[in-house]
Amino acid sequence: MITVMKSGLQDTIQDTGRKGYQKFGVVVSGAMDPFSHRVANLLVGNEGQEATLEMTLVGPRLLFEKDVVISICGGDLQPKIAGVPVPMWKPVFIRKGSELAFGAAVAGSRAYLAVAGGIDVPVVMNSRSTYVKAKIGGFHGRALQTGDLLSIANPTGVSAAIKQRLGTNEEAFRAADWLIAAKLLPNLSNRYVIRVMRGRQYDLFDGQSQNGFWNEPFTVSSLSDRMGYRINGPALKLKEQTEMISETVTYGSIQVPTDGNPIILAADRQTTGGYPKIGQISSINFTKLAQAKAGDQLTFNEVTIIESQKLMAMQEMNLKELRAYISTKFR
Repeated sequence: MITVMKSGLQDTIQDTGRKGYQKFGVVVSGAMDPFSHRVANLLVGNEGQEATLEMTLVGPRLLFEKDVVISICGGDLQPKIAGVPVPMWKPVFIRKGSELAFGAAVAGSRAYLAVAGGIDVPVVMNSRSTYVKAKIGGFHGRALQTGDLLSIANPTGVSAAIKQRLGTNEEAFRAADWLIAAKLLPNLSNRYVIRVMRGRQYDLFDGQSQNGFWNEPFTVSSLSDRMGYRINGPALKLKEQTEMISETVTYGSIQVPTDGNPIILAADRQTTGGYPKIGQISSINFTKLAQAKAGDQLTFNEVTIIESQKLMAMQEMNLKELRAYISTKFR
């Protein structure tokens, strides 16, 4: 059991999303940073799809009512126990009665807390993800509040072995003596180069807009949230006004409304959209998007679908190696 001693700015339970229901108008939701969510799960011996706690900009204070193994990945929200920094990107054993406190983000904007066994909340439409606006999934369909109690599923297999190996002393916490490969760690900053493929309506935009899209920076607006990122930069205009029929959208679709300021759709996006799409962010760069905060700069670099697929294949290979390493080390 985990007690929320003090809630953060926006703490929600997320997994890989509510897939297969967009045709009924149900949004996907899920982790904004799927990579950090997945790595956090792998580090504690979970399969990867278990529910984690997504924390945004300012994190909570959490009291652990039992011995657990956790990992924290993503943005740096300054996790500490009794004032001592808790390492990120590695398994950490937490002794019963310890309080884990997060602060404000000093790098990135979202962190993911995975617990061996997974956070145990009801499954709604094949997912434990929270969609706050519809009040479904997660913990009672809302962000966490002070006093909430989170259940933890019992760890099995590799998760149980990690807990047994690390929990051999009386310290408040003990981290593993290894870290994941540097090539897997995201480079967090306030300027991100984002790989983008041309969108379905790219050719409808005039030459000046196309040139500005690829060559000028955009700034993340404070109006951004889990539904979409509003970005400000050169106004993007169509060659001529065109009536469009609404069509399916996905995470990373870059829509351009009539004011010319793009909106990058995110995890809680709507299921369809009628604005022209100038681009589609490569899924390899969802971490960069999810970790960007208001005031950060984004520039776009064109890639093809084939190039994007090759990058994702390399990432998958690296994650398989990480899974194999953990399984072997804690066999």
